Amino acid sequence: MPDAEAPRLLCVEVYEGKPLSYVTETAAGLLTELASGAPGTLFVPTTTRTREQYHRIHLPGRTPEFAICANGGHLLVDGVSDPDWQDQVARRLTAQCAPLAEIRDRLSRTADPAWLLKDRVAEDLFAYLVVERALLPDGWVKDLTAWAAPLGWNVSLQGRKIYVVPDPLTKSAAVREVARRTGATLTLAAGDSLLDADLLKAADQGWRPGHGELADAGWSAPQVTALPEAGVAAGEEILRQFIRASAPDRSEGEQPARSPSAPAACVPSPS
Repeated sequence: MPDAEAPRLLCVEVYEGKPLSYVTETAAGLLTELASGAPGTLFVPTTTRTREQYHRIHLPGRTPEFAICANGGHLLVDGVSDPDWQDQVARRLTAQCAPLAEIRDRLSRTADPAWLLKDRVAEDLFAYLVVERALLPDGWVKDLTAWAAPLGWNVSLQGRKIYVVPDPLTKSAAVREVARRTGATLTLAAGDSLLDADLLKAADQGWRPGHGELADAGWSAPQVTALPEAGVAAGEEILRQFIRASAPDRSEGEQPARSPSAPAACVPSPS
């Protein structure tokens, strides 16, 4: 018999004909409320996914005006990547980092097919490997990290994925650009992965769930609340916190804040 207390799930992503990602019915209602909430409040999905991967997701509620993909490499405006932002990102990467081809060459020479499952490039901006974690040699990630750091790249191991990302390619930079364009005075964010840490640190208020790499590492920051909830319950609680924080009591005539937010519980990383 099914658990009567189990939340009802809604599929928000289908890949190769199969359901892949879900939100609870409660989260769907909260997300709709957030996306169509107080005037001046702006919901901005923010993800490491590529544009193609992001467009597979169909969240409930109003289609977001802005979205951030490829870890900040693409700023979507009404679903289309903004060319001015692309140019800014390209200039920063060229000036501050070794080329992606050099990183790819190192990965192809040192990754062992015995434990390598997939070798991917995301949007010609960064690389990631999918690996058999149990077979990954001790010290391989540490050695790669030490080699990449002087070249302006950072390395993170998250579950079965090893990300190699240029230092200037950050979600926080793209969120700051949205805030600049919209005049936002308050930024709210949430995330669970190591690649969300810069976004959480840059936000005025942030939340991390009780699951994911940040929770496993015990990561914290002064303005970030570590929630005890994990999984779909954490996604619901994060949305509740967003709604409360983005629509506080205001004195008459005070302008509401526009609040870019990043609910990673609804927008998973690439797979």
